[in-house]
Amino acid sequence: MGLLRAFADVVLVGSGTMLASPNGTWLPERVFPSAAEEFAELRRRRGRPASPTVAFVTSGRSFDPGHPALARHAIVLTTERAAPKLQARVPAASEVVAVNSGDRVDLRLALVRLRERGHSLILSEGGPALFSSLLASGLVDELFLTISPLLAGRAVRPRLPLVEGIELLPNATVGLRLLSARLHGDHLFLRRGLR
Repeated sequence: MGLLRAFADVVLVGSGTMLASPNGTWLPERVFPSAAEEFAELRRRRGRPASPTVAFVTSGRSFDPGHPALARHAIVLTTERAAPKLQARVPAASEVVAVNSGDRVDLRLALVRLRERGHSLILSEGGPALFSSLLASGLVDELFLTISPLLAGRAVRPRLPLVEGIELLPNATVGLRLLSARLHGDHLFLRRGLR
């Protein structure tokens, strides 16, 4: 995860994930602090800024303007209707971008706005709702999936799934092809391309 963030120009996060991660920074060194210097060197060699930019997607209904990630430069991707209200609440270090009219952020246009700002490598850590929307819009190129050696069931408080809000089978199928597999201890790290 640290390497993915170190290579990324921008880390895309949904408002639900933002609210669920009150101390989230989405920085490479947060995942693996002892490799902070190596992550920084990798970014320097690639001619990238010291840290990836964090971009939050929100329609304005659920959003934390006091989130610490907004204290350094972040991008808030929102609707034209929500932009003025958010602009008044977001710290000056961050930028509010009105992507489109309507009630929901058009993710295809949001990615265009990010690319217009020089962010070509976009890493989504958005959560299941954002990931599902990106998937349904055909905007996902690769999936990095970690298989942990723990079995977990669902009890009273359900855990979030990988995909939420869309049904893939039987009407829609998303095929994956294996690009790489790595083993570290009992964890299996899979990189898959979407067909």
